Amino acid sequence: MEIRPIKTPTDYQATLKEIELLMVAEADTPEGDRLDVLVTLVEAYEREHYPIDFPDPVEAIKFRMEQQGLTVEDLVPVIGRKNRVYEILARKRPLTLRMIEGLHETFSIPAESLIKHASHRRGHAA
Repeated sequence: MEIRPIKTPTDYQATLKEIELLMVAEADTPEGDRLDVLVTLVEAYEREHYPIDFPDPVEAIKFRMEQQGLTVEDLVPVIGRKNRVYEILARKRPLTLRMIEGLHETFSIPAESLIKHASHRRGHAA
């Protein structure tokens, strides 16, 4: 089983095609093992060349609201008064650490999305 690193976009495309052919391979067979190794190589290549950034925090909040059928009133216990929730959603007020923690714990919004927002805003304030 000769396997080489993925170094170029051409290598990447060729590996994707081979993975597609191996998708029907049984686990614990030479083909299944090859599939596992190739998928690992593709994941490493994609992490380096096609990183996925976290969504904007306000968009993450709105997405979770839509996903769970939440209203502004549902956010009040975590963010504060209704007008404060509207200010956050309109990007007129930054999230505080307490809000970030509450949104993460209560609604399972990735903290990284919310923290990125806070550090991004600090960077512009300097």
